[in-house]
Amino acid sequence: MSKRSVSILVLVAILLAGLLPAAAQTDCDFAGEIYIGVIASLTGDRPKVGQSTEEAAQMAVDEVNAACGLQIDGKNYEVVILVEDSESKGESAVAVATRLIVDEDVLAIIGPQASVEAVPAGQVANDRETPMISPWSTNPATTFDRPWVFRAAFLDPFQGPVVAGFAQEEFGAKTVAVLYDIASDYPKGLAENFRDAAIAAGMDVVAFESFSTGDTDFSSQLTNIIQAHPDVLFTPQYYNEVPLIVQQARQLGYEGPILGSDSWGTPDLLDLCGDACNGAFFSTHYSADIATDVAQAFISNYEERYGAKPDDVAALTYDAFHILFQAITNAQSLDKADIRDALADIELFEGVTGLMSFDEQGDPIKCAVILQIVDGAFTFYDSACPAGFPPESTEEPAS
Repeated sequence: MSKRSVSILVLVAILLAGLLPAAAQTDCDFAGEIYIGVIASLTGDRPKVGQSTEEAAQMAVDEVNAACGLQIDGKNYEVVILVEDSESKGESAVAVATRLIVDEDVLAIIGPQASVEAVPAGQVANDRETPMISPWSTNPATTFDRPWVFRAAFLDPFQGPVVAGFAQEEFGAKTVAVLYDIASDYPKGLAENFRDAAIAAGMDVVAFESFSTGDTDFSSQLTNIIQAHPDVLFTPQYYNEVPLIVQQARQLGYEGPILGSDSWGTPDLLDLCGDACNGAFFSTHYSADIATDVAQAFISNYEERYGAKPDDVAALTYDAFHILFQAITNAQSLDKADIRDALADIELFEGVTGLMSFDEQGDPIKCAVILQIVDGAFTFYDSACPAGFPPESTEEPAS
């Protein structure tokens, strides 16, 4: 049996452990505890992101502990998470990352999610030589030249061309417009990646409009965009901002396709946006419509536990925890440097969000999916993978 088959069986076993009654989960003899920090935006502009982070984190930890935790050198260790609120702010993410490392001496950190928090927090983790995995951040600066920082999401330099290519292939777009938050790392970086990819593909960027975090009136920018007559509009904003942008665009008379990014993929967007977002497309990390066996088990357990389908933040957070669990198990050590090295050595991982390999920057090589909003629901439409991925044979991945 291949290493990959074994790792998948272990993950499925852990998933199924979450369905066992509590009485069956009390036979473990733990030799100690492993503390993992979690940085989540529980308050501020993105509370749903924080909620999904905390829920998926707790579920991953409860399941692995139900399977008697992580085994190191023949001893079982219980995993304990310490959740800190980043308040959806970069400076708060820095403060809590420092506290988790210095005061709590956590073995590793999962999070933050948004790039505006993950980029500065990643600097703290790297400087203090503590492994960190950001599940959702797509800005290259999060991991660039930071050997202690990893991620579970694809990067903006991949996502931008995916959406630009989709605009050209699906709609025959010759002209495109972009509306983005210039004061936030994630939308700014992705807007620039999309723009550059569109130009490289022969499309004209007829409007490249910006605003600042906290703005709620986009009429001036949208008027400029509409007057430029773009074939498509791309807006890589967070779920709490998209509804205002889309609703105002439609009210001002824009009738063309609207495209978004992985930051759209939170169910709250559907409630906030209503019919205005119907028919829009966005790129993201996974789709429940085409879930693998591992993903289906995760979705089923999550729904049973929380009464709602998991969004991409939850799925990526869950994957980040299991990547860390695999690294700790492979290292057979509780030394931070050993775990960092084990993270860097993971070449192929089967997660909820699909198969992924990792490059020298700690970034995953993986596929993206395109979802469409249809009748108030996220629906699978297409997929896009990097050239040559997944590899033709995945029988013997290094793990």
